[in-house]
Amino acid sequence: MLSFVLRRLAVAAGLVLVVATLVFLIIHLIPGDPAELLLAQGGIAPDPGSVAELRERLGLDRPILDQYLDYLRGLARLDLGLSMQDQHPIIDEIALRLPRTLELVGAAGLLAVLIGVPFGMLAALRAGTLTDRIISSISGLALSVPVFVIGTLVILVFAQGLRWVPAGGYVPFFENPGRHLVLLLMPAGTIAVGFAAVVLRVTRSAVLEVLSRDHVRAAQARGVAPAVIVRRHVLRNALTPLVTVIGLHLGSLLGGTVLVEFVFNWPGLSGYLVRSVEARDYPEVMGIVLVLSILYVLLNLIVDLLYGVIDPRVRQG
Repeated sequence: MLSFVLRRLAVAAGLVLVVATLVFLIIHLIPGDPAELLLAQGGIAPDPGSVAELRERLGLDRPILDQYLDYLRGLARLDLGLSMQDQHPIIDEIALRLPRTLELVGAAGLLAVLIGVPFGMLAALRAGTLTDRIISSISGLALSVPVFVIGTLVILVFAQGLRWVPAGGYVPFFENPGRHLVLLLMPAGTIAVGFAAVVLRVTRSAVLEVLSRDHVRAAQARGVAPAVIVRRHVLRNALTPLVTVIGLHLGSLLGGTVLVEFVFNWPGLSGYLVRSVEARDYPEVMGIVLVLSILYVLLNLIVDLLYGVIDPRVRQG
């Protein structure tokens, strides 16, 4: 098991280096001078002297190899540089906003699993019946509705219509735990609708595949109780594809909560990324994209390690 973990850690470390390099190159190969774009006002070309001064201050006049090495040295110190807009340390802003996005994505993932797995199993165990058709139809509808439409409907119904919850906003947990959880529920539930539909469909397919295997059919022929078959044979074997989908979907949500954060005024990392792109703040964009990419790599590492726990045969590969 130790060698398996070490191999996966080495692969993850290599991926992080590749991702960091790609982020650096992509940002620096984008057409246009960042200093000139920052100084441009209303389409009027800035003064060349001001552009040269800003390029020197930002280090953009140095050879790209020197910039890259400084970039790597900064990453080793967890230094992502300063914002071009206000000279504020980028790592501080990310450290403030990242937990909010992680909390939102984590809550949505938990809701999706709690809804998708039981209903997916129910649909699989009653495949071909009216129950299966109803569950499958609802999941198909949930997948087809865009997340911003779901968010708008949630606000219209629960906030403006029934007035059960506020329309949006954010309050730190330790300042007011109850209000924090209430404000978290709507955006997390909005994300969870489509996520739960994905989990449901994957669970249904995985359970049906396991139920068709010979050893499960043999257990059914011996008269083993359905609950025992599900607990001993179905759940563990259906976990592998389910873990894959959940891990990949959570990774995509890390930077894909922009619309939800905007609709519910949730001050997370995705909204910060949009603001940085609009302001053409390249250091901020690089820092945010890099952090999100590293989190995605770490999430895939966790999924790989879970494979080794779920199926010992994976550790031999």
